[in-house]
Amino acid sequence: MSTAREIQPLLRDLLRSQRFAVLATDDHGQPFASLMAFAASEDLGRIVVLTERGTRKFANLTANQRVALLIDDRENKGSDTQNSVAVTALGQAQEVSRDAGAELIENYLARHPYLAAFAASRSCAVVLVTISSYQFVSRFQEVIEWRVAS
Repeated sequence: MSTAREIQPLLRDLLRSQRFAVLATDDHGQPFASLMAFAASEDLGRIVVLTERGTRKFANLTANQRVALLIDDRENKGSDTQNSVAVTALGQAQEVSRDAGAELIENYLARHPYLAAFAASRSCAVVLVTISSYQFVSRFQEVIEWRVAS
């Protein structure tokens, strides 16, 4: 596997099958990680997450929009080193308004209907991550980068 044509279907499958990602933000030079429910766009160029505006992660996103999301399919077995894949999505995060983010929220809730009350909360921020690239790791050490077209 070495071409964008080959990696895109694998990325799509992974992003469809997994519901949670680890969001990495920066807090004045200190990395900060948060487990997040997410939804990805069909073209792989955008990922949406929701968070409370009063959280550390939201403050971090506001101060530094550069983020990473780690998504994997591990099963917590020894064989994961050879059989699992992990993807790091690199991008820029920004809050979008409820009106501008209506379709994003709809897609998000199609994947996470149990978060409807949270999504409806006035303190909930819709955060859109515009992806610049994916780092796809398989077989423990095979790494392929795919840059999303702008």
